[in-house]
Amino acid sequence: MVVGDFAIELDTVVIGAGPGGYVAAIRAAQMGQKVAIIEREYIGGVCLNVGCIPSKALISAGHKYQEALDSEIFGVKTEKVSLDFEQTQNWKNNTVVNKLTSGVEFLLKKNKVEILNGEAFFIDGHNLRVIHGDEAQTYSFNNAIVATGSRPIEIKGFKFGGRIIDSTGGLNLTEVPKKLVIVGGGVIGAELGGAYANLGSEVTILEGSPQIIPNFEKDMVRLVEKSFKEKGMTVVTNAMAKGAVDNGDSVTVTYEADGKEQSIEADYVMVTVGRRPNTDELGLEVAGVEMNDRGLVMVDEQGRTNVESIFAIGDIVPGAALAHKASYEAKIAAEAIAGKPVAVDYIGMPAVAFTDPELATVGYTEKQAKEEGLDVKATKFPLGGNGRALSLNQTEGFVRLVTTKEDNVIIGAQVAGINASDIIAELGLAIEAGMNAEDIALTIHSHPSLAESVMDTAEMALGLPIHA
Repeated sequence: MVVGDFAIELDTVVIGAGPGGYVAAIRAAQMGQKVAIIEREYIGGVCLNVGCIPSKALISAGHKYQEALDSEIFGVKTEKVSLDFEQTQNWKNNTVVNKLTSGVEFLLKKNKVEILNGEAFFIDGHNLRVIHGDEAQTYSFNNAIVATGSRPIEIKGFKFGGRIIDSTGGLNLTEVPKKLVIVGGGVIGAELGGAYANLGSEVTILEGSPQIIPNFEKDMVRLVEKSFKEKGMTVVTNAMAKGAVDNGDSVTVTYEADGKEQSIEADYVMVTVGRRPNTDELGLEVAGVEMNDRGLVMVDEQGRTNVESIFAIGDIVPGAALAHKASYEAKIAAEAIAGKPVAVDYIGMPAVAFTDPELATVGYTEKQAKEEGLDVKATKFPLGGNGRALSLNQTEGFVRLVTTKEDNVIIGAQVAGINASDIIAELGLAIEAGMNAEDIALTIHSHPSLAESVMDTAEMALGLPIHA
């Protein structure tokens, strides 16, 4: 190994080029800092390469395939519909993923961010070493932002390899499995399960808790469960996965449910039971950075660790593992280094499941608000009363507002239905801005649009409904 015999000086160094890291690097550069970013694998991180973006591409492909198979309600007759999955994967990888990752690299260079390839290891609070192949170079820094993300958890009895795969393997299959078992019915498992069901797989989801997608409210999840049933999917809750045997051309999964041990054979088993923070090979403990027993880095409201020069953001700090949370925290950390009086505020942080139908939530649920001692009410408007939803033949779902009883301030919202991932943005803005239901009701919404359902819900909350 060739080791640099002197330390190269850096102002701000960012470790990890995912949606947290690259955003931090660009914002730091905009704040006038001289920035370098270290990436060991690929620009864009898990999200752009093997996570958020490619999964949504497969979900979109599944929707297109289903529309081609069954659009007779619109008078569209289709014959001899077929799926070329190799072309689907080529489109996902070459058109979608490559375009975005190359765009991120362009943005980094445009903002004069130096890109360093390799793995970073802290020596202390102001020095680190970057190892790339047989070469190693020492760098000194004024401030560091750690944004190394997370990786899939491997559970006992399900060692990854062959036909036992994680979500990355699930996104890169070369064939649509005839039968697919998914261990873990959280957001990732539910999204990919629905996608492969739409592409033609017979999907079984084994979930250890009483409900799939457990972070969303029951009335929202019931809509997904109904959709899964219509797709021919099987969902087993309160199931304990025991093990998997790779048979070469198939895999046998053993699980326990209702006190009985059962087995199921499939082409692949995909394990999506959660993710582990990538903090174990960085030398953070050498630098004196405090972590909890889960390997998460403890930070203050600006992302600063107990070591003043080191910040951490994204999946490696407590809170939801969301790409947009990482990007938000990235801006806070970069601006804090620049001396700006900033601090995180997660009240307007949305969470989305790209299932059928989509689920989205922001702010408080009614239950959470009441647990906080707030006097609130919940108002729900069905998408069946929305003209645009009717014209799209997508009427399953609703918009719900959680408002204070005293002055109708919006403190939470949930959307279940088509384009919930987009509709939730208006409600996040309303919460962030401290708006009340009247502000929404007085905002003119285009007609016909799905967003009108937000206005209708606000009018209901005020006791002045037009379309309900």
